[in-house]
Amino acid sequence: MPPSVPSLPRRVARTLRTSLFAQVTCALVLGIVVGKLWPDTATALQPLGDGFTRLIKTVISPLVFCVVVVGIAKAGDLKAFGRIGVKALVWFEIASTAALVIGLVAANVVGPGRGMNVDPSSLNAAAVDETTGGGHLPTTTEFVLNALPQSFIGAFAENELLQVLILACLVGAALLHLGHTKVPKILPAIEQAQEIIFAVVGFIMRLAPIAVFGAMAHLVGNYGLGVMRTYAKLIVLCYVAAALFIALLAVALKAVTGLSLWKFLRYIREEMLLALGTASTESVMPRVMQKLRRAGARDDAVGLVLPTGYSFNLDGASLYLSIGTLFIAQAVGVDLSLGQQVTVVLVLMLTSKGMAGIPGSAFLALSATASSLGAIPAGAVALLLGVDRIMDSMRVVTNLLGNCVAVFAVSRWEGALDTARAKRALDGEDTSEPDEGGEDADSGIGAVEPAPGIPAQKSKEPKELKEPAPEAG
Repeated sequence: MPPSVPSLPRRVARTLRTSLFAQVTCALVLGIVVGKLWPDTATALQPLGDGFTRLIKTVISPLVFCVVVVGIAKAGDLKAFGRIGVKALVWFEIASTAALVIGLVAANVVGPGRGMNVDPSSLNAAAVDETTGGGHLPTTTEFVLNALPQSFIGAFAENELLQVLILACLVGAALLHLGHTKVPKILPAIEQAQEIIFAVVGFIMRLAPIAVFGAMAHLVGNYGLGVMRTYAKLIVLCYVAAALFIALLAVALKAVTGLSLWKFLRYIREEMLLALGTASTESVMPRVMQKLRRAGARDDAVGLVLPTGYSFNLDGASLYLSIGTLFIAQAVGVDLSLGQQVTVVLVLMLTSKGMAGIPGSAFLALSATASSLGAIPAGAVALLLGVDRIMDSMRVVTNLLGNCVAVFAVSRWEGALDTARAKRALDGEDTSEPDEGGEDADSGIGAVEPAPGIPAQKSKEPKELKEPAPEAG
């Protein structure tokens, strides 16, 4: 007798119960509906998304620290780690400059602001100050100094990723210098702390659908869908330019590593959808780090390249800034010469590096660019106030993919990528180590049950405890 096939409602219920992708998709659609039908109520739901992001941020710094320290210690070569850092910065600069140039070319060809004939004096420049909180982008000196930690605890308390990276490099170098014989228990302890943090991430991720619902409902309720009609040409241009840049990333990834970006997109579909719903790449950093490690990228490459990219490789933001600058100039009737557009690229190459984590950073960068040109009224930046939030999806997707491609490319460049394992992972095969506890292929939610992980930890302990025995004898 053939086995009975579950009814459609049962299959749908099972999918919703086990698949994070399905849960987040439903939350996304429900958030749009609630925001459209009950905008006043929807605007009060923002704390749902903000609360989730705050929870994720609490584990980012300790996770980055653990991954980098373990990566350096296991690689056993501090010079190799330095080479990875230098190669990552070279890749970041090439990628972000390419994004800026693509944005400028697209804006020149399409001209999204032509014919608007906006009077700058009619714009509310004070609204920009309100959005940015009166802040400013750091100078080069301030940026470098801010990257240096003032205290060990302070770097973690303030969630300063660059400072945490520097501390992790110092601790990893110290472990290499002292050797495993002098500090035999430190590295296993850091590895165990890393596994605990990943388990905590698994718990928090169960709240992802609620966060996406709240964030999307607030977005639609607060800004409405009408703004998309008003700025349709600019929005379409930004998204088409982002699609072109992502296609170039796909070509670069295939040429350098032989991997498919489209398969990688399917591999991180849950994380991508969550980042879109919350408009934050930070909300998915821990999960993306875990998936990159399972896809064959070595710990030291993942731990250094991905977090550094959050400050140095904002490809989506670079696209938006270059297009936005020309849009503003065209809207107020200013014709920028080729020399002035080259100046735009040079200024944005600097200002975009200090944007991460600063409220209203896009407006600050645009204001700085307008001021440096002297031809565009700084108050004209207020033209983008209504559309900036709509651009978050484009920026999030492009930034995240740009950083992930950088991890694979730099890893391959340094010989720190297991290409065969990466292809298996991107084809949907389980590449998790036995002690990782695995991942539910249907749900995409990392295993967080304590029971499966305990035997794996116990099975490792005797081997780790026996290693220093010959030294003692």
